Amino acid sequence: MKKRKLLFLSMLLVLSMFLTACAGGKDNADGSKDGGKEAAQDLRVNINTEPPTLNPGLAEDSTSGTVLRQVFEGLSRINLEGKAELAAAEDVQISEDQKTYTFTLRDAKWTNGDPVTAKDFEYAWKWALDPANASPYSYQLYYLEGGQAFNEGTGTADAVGVKALDDKTLEVKLANPTPFFLELTAFYTYLPVNSKVAEAKPDWANDAGDNYTTNGPFKLAEWSHSDKIVLEKNEDYWDAETVKLNTITMIMVNDPNTELSMFDSGELDWAGMPTGNLPQDALPALKDEGRLHTESIAGIYNYKLNTTVEPFTNANIRKAFALAINRQELIDNVTQGGQLPAMAIVPPTMFPENEKGYFKDNDVKKAKEYLQKGLEELGYKDVSELPPVALSYNTDEGHQKIAQAIQDMWKQNLGVEVTLNNAEWKVYIEQVQSLDYNIARMGWLGDFNDPINFLESYYSATGGNNDTGWENKDFQALLDQSATEADTKKRQELLKQAEEIFMNEMPVIPIYFYTNNWVQADNLKDVAVSGLGDVQFKWAYFE
Repeated sequence: MKKRKLLFLSMLLVLSMFLTACAGGKDNADGSKDGGKEAAQDLRVNINTEPPTLNPGLAEDSTSGTVLRQVFEGLSRINLEGKAELAAAEDVQISEDQKTYTFTLRDAKWTNGDPVTAKDFEYAWKWALDPANASPYSYQLYYLEGGQAFNEGTGTADAVGVKALDDKTLEVKLANPTPFFLELTAFYTYLPVNSKVAEAKPDWANDAGDNYTTNGPFKLAEWSHSDKIVLEKNEDYWDAETVKLNTITMIMVNDPNTELSMFDSGELDWAGMPTGNLPQDALPALKDEGRLHTESIAGIYNYKLNTTVEPFTNANIRKAFALAINRQELIDNVTQGGQLPAMAIVPPTMFPENEKGYFKDNDVKKAKEYLQKGLEELGYKDVSELPPVALSYNTDEGHQKIAQAIQDMWKQNLGVEVTLNNAEWKVYIEQVQSLDYNIARMGWLGDFNDPINFLESYYSATGGNNDTGWENKDFQALLDQSATEADTKKRQELLKQAEEIFMNEMPVIPIYFYTNNWVQADNLKDVAVSGLGDVQFKWAYFE
């Protein structure tokens, strides 16, 4: 018996060695073989550029948002299925009239050990609404009772509908019923801030260090400006058991070809959207190889027009430029990412009829009619008398190729000479916000899944993300009516009417509706890319 048992064990040992040798090791994230060892849980991605800010109350761009979603946590979070679920809050009670939300916070800590309290939420929201802080996304908090009045200087902070009843209870009062409010509380303007630290250190968000306290799945370990950001797992996070990644290294390389090359050489685990960019010329080959991931998202690539300076003070000139673009040709030959031509401002995921939009793509005949009418209204004999027109974009090969193609279309279809300007992102966004441009490339990804999110930015000429100088009283009235309309169908119709006014005025030229295109390491799992185009790594891991 002993001999047979020993022989059996010996055979098992030999068999296990044979199977191990045949199976080989799986590739690590860096492309090396691990011999069957557990995969290293260290993620490497590219975020293109320095985030302009890591203060939730000042952020307004996708790069800052990508970092903030990993290190902070709001009352809710968008989960792997794309649905809002409670996060920093463990319970919410909603009043019968849908206007009062009472959140109960779970036990949680800031990375410096301070408890996360209801006051931290109240402080952060009122700070963003305070006009002295010039938060570009302050209007996202207008859903709160008294929020708009405080931000516009006609109300007080005390009248804003957010109040810490005690350390664990946050009462939120809304101006009107808001069916998507739990999606809103997942957005970065609604994130909490450690009130103790922020009150003592106003510049708390400028660098990594003891002052930069967060409450999310990861914490900021290193911020080498214009080089890289390193995040580490937050062991004090309330749901730390779910978090598998130990580190996330976010490099800042603003060249798509370099990004793809680094991925192919094993230096990155993810290349492309939503964190970085792939070279447009490489997309067809990546698709043929079966490596390309493509997903439609609620987002739009557009050109904003400075309506405060000629010739774009004139709506007919604006429409002429819009209709003289061949979007399908641009997608087929330049972007090559399966995008959808945009002849509307709200994505078809929200308004299905917007697959066709408000005008024909590449309607050169109509464009010339608008151009002639606009020239007459402005008192110009022909296009040679137009003021110089410049198309601006932030430095990026993809934006450059799109700009060059559209520049050629405007020359060919309208006879208008357009010059091209580019600047690094931080400088560029300052130029756009100060209306120091003629035509400016910009993109918009939905912050929550509702058409209002693609319209409300243009409510006021001085609004945080308008940047066109355009304003229309009828447009404003329709948005105001939609805010108080309880009937979903009637509300949608009001928003559709508002969009019709916007498209007739054309302060923004829609180009295409986004898709996200990326490649990723084969053993990287459960990266949450939402239908709004943002990304979360809370659940991600290497298999």
